[in-house]
Amino acid sequence: MKLLVVHQNFPGQFGHLVEVWARRPGWEVRAMGRETAPGLPGFGGLVRYKLTRQGHAHQHPYLRQMEVAALHGQAAARAMLALRQRSYKPDVIVGHPGWGETLYAKDVFPDARLVHLCEWYYHAEGADLGFDPEFPPSFDDRARIRTWNALHTLNLTNCDAAVSPTRWQRSRHPEIFYSKIAVQHEGIATRTLRPDANATIKTPSGAMLKAGDPVITYVARNLEPYRGFHVFMRALEQIQRAHPRCHAVIVGGDGVSYGKRPKGSANWREHLLREVSLDATRTHFVGRLPRAQYLRVLQASAAHVYLTYPFVLSWSLLEAMACGAPVIASDTAPVREVIRDGDNGRLVDFFDVRALVTRTLEALDACATPSKLRTQALRDAQDYSHEAGLAGYDRLVAGAVSPSVQREAA
Repeated sequence: MKLLVVHQNFPGQFGHLVEVWARRPGWEVRAMGRETAPGLPGFGGLVRYKLTRQGHAHQHPYLRQMEVAALHGQAAARAMLALRQRSYKPDVIVGHPGWGETLYAKDVFPDARLVHLCEWYYHAEGADLGFDPEFPPSFDDRARIRTWNALHTLNLTNCDAAVSPTRWQRSRHPEIFYSKIAVQHEGIATRTLRPDANATIKTPSGAMLKAGDPVITYVARNLEPYRGFHVFMRALEQIQRAHPRCHAVIVGGDGVSYGKRPKGSANWREHLLREVSLDATRTHFVGRLPRAQYLRVLQASAAHVYLTYPFVLSWSLLEAMACGAPVIASDTAPVREVIRDGDNGRLVDFFDVRALVTRTLEALDACATPSKLRTQALRDAQDYSHEAGLAGYDRLVAGAVSPSVQREAA
């Protein structure tokens, strides 16, 4: 089996899959990513590509994403042609097509089975856009995302099979493509993720926090409204007033992964700190953390707050469950696929600050006692194991139809 794995930021979601595939006898695994991709320790099969230029600033805004995607596709195609000249012809290509790298893969390797990870398909209604009345979309926003979907539609048309991590994410795609799209989460490291009663956190100020302390945690790649950062900060102000001993550990960068930057502020952290009044000695912004430190934050958590627009599900929610953190999450799709209110966590309306305050205080008050919610969350997290993810992706690589697709197509 010759397998090519493509991800702009390799390994992205595919790290644990590549580690297993590369060790299999008879498998020749290569990967492709941008020159800035972090790579995978111990894996020497990464081919890097570089864009010949950036997208033009004067390009029509509706077409900027397509131009950049074509540039990515062109650069990746050149790297694929170089592989072909060295007699490497993959049987299967597994890729994240969201940046355009696989647009011309079939032109280079027409006989390869192309499997796409399809995370998202934009909609003007019923998902992230227009969900938050604080940030209403313009007609221009709606028109722009309609054009952006040209890339995702091309990707679905070009691939032989596709996969979405959750049922809800799959449901966002056009119904005519459902028979192509399996539902399979990539998986998290459930074998090594576990509670640790001795977990400690050293904050930037030097304060030491430990499991069993009233520690509130919040995690996002970047601190921004898409992940409910504005709602969390408003709730935290009230939580600190009601609970004078609690601390908050906030993990995430100051960039923007989704949506827009705030007007008049460098980032959303500064913007919200101007709005709310927090106790700085009990509020710890730790930025992005190395994985070991990030996991200790989850293990020490007495109340883990996960908020999101109806959008792509974060790995951090599943990892918090696997680490034994009591979860208070937004009652939004696809969160409802994972969290059942009162069974393995608590759900609150995304916009209901008072409910978030109440549920978080309840979790803090119960932090020293065993919880049925925690126990059930630990069990449920096992459904998202690396092993389950590998088995599902193996079926896709082999050309089998996912059981979830078979049931729904019947």
